[in-house]
Amino acid sequence: MQIESLYTQAHNAGNVAVTQTAVTPMIVSQHANPLDDGSETIKQWYVEDGVCGFASVIIKPANSKFAKFLVANQLGRKHYAGGVSMSIRDFNQSLTKKEAYAYAFAKVLNDNGINAYVDSRMD
Repeated sequence: MQIESLYTQAHNAGNVAVTQTAVTPMIVSQHANPLDDGSETIKQWYVEDGVCGFASVIIKPANSKFAKFLVANQLGRKHYAGGVSMSIRDFNQSLTKKEAYAYAFAKVLNDNGINAYVDSRMD
């Protein structure tokens, strides 16, 4: 399979996964005493996209055709633990959506013989 078409297939799978993912919204509260959640609530914010975070797809080895394609097209960069990291920059700050996209993207790559896994963390 051509690298460009594989990227498109993985990207499309990621976008479909996001549309099929239910996000749990959160409410962030500012309390009069920041060390006491029982103190008076001064202000609240409704965050529709849920918890904030980061997700990336890591492709190993860095000298694979797909990893080189990502770097050449400014879609990825060297990962500190080896390989190439493709950061998921869409979907605002939603960790849930970024992870859904990343897992679907990585699955397409793995199904096509490319070693890929997801790295994510809550912010």
